[in-house]
Amino acid sequence: MSSTADLNSDSGEAFGSWAMGDDNTMMGIVSSANIACGYHAGDPLTMRRTVAAAAENSVAIGAHVAYPDLVGFGRRFLDMTADELTAAVLYQMGALEAIARSAGTTVSYVKPHGGLYNAIVHHETQAKAVARAVKEFGGDLPILCLPNSEIEKAAREVGLEPVYEAFADRGYTSEGTLVPRTQPGAVIHDAEQIAARVVRMVTESRVTAVDGSDITLEARSICVHGDTPGAVDIARAVRAALTDHGIDIRPFTANR
Repeated sequence: MSSTADLNSDSGEAFGSWAMGDDNTMMGIVSSANIACGYHAGDPLTMRRTVAAAAENSVAIGAHVAYPDLVGFGRRFLDMTADELTAAVLYQMGALEAIARSAGTTVSYVKPHGGLYNAIVHHETQAKAVARAVKEFGGDLPILCLPNSEIEKAAREVGLEPVYEAFADRGYTSEGTLVPRTQPGAVIHDAEQIAARVVRMVTESRVTAVDGSDITLEARSICVHGDTPGAVDIARAVRAALTDHGIDIRPFTANR
């Protein structure tokens, strides 16, 4: 049984006058924030405000890198070349790092978003392109990912640390992959149900898949999405349930 857990949230996903989530409140709940870098969501001012809120609450900052797809919120696959994708990831990390430095903090990990996150589970070329970008950025930052994925393998090949992640409100297949959002059971909305399954993820490393089977789920960080309905209430319920079970909430990067 783990005595600590990291809660991460996709953050900074507003764009101009278009609002998304309650980042200020979430920064008082989570321990790590995956901050959008302007390609699937976010803009310079949103990034700056979100980074400031994270720094004020001692929340670790991660670069939430994505395909250049604002219209599709980064959830669609883009057939980018390896060089294009490496450059795109570097560009996003650099932008967020500049803003983080201005706030007296730094980017401490990377989490790909949406379509890119799902693609590099199986897409070897794009996985290597992402790992290459993170390596070239420097600092050997860890990458949040699913286990047994191409990005895990690519990260290890260049000397980076893959960190397994689980999703509080997403359904799992019996193979341990996420249920596609187009299918039933992809997203769970009940806060109590989500909190209970997260406690089990952390204390037993187990979760019930959509077909009713029990699967092993090793994870050092749990994602509580910031853009789902009732996200703040869900995150609060998850944190409270973990705390009630004696689990200390802190960034996974604190253990590096």
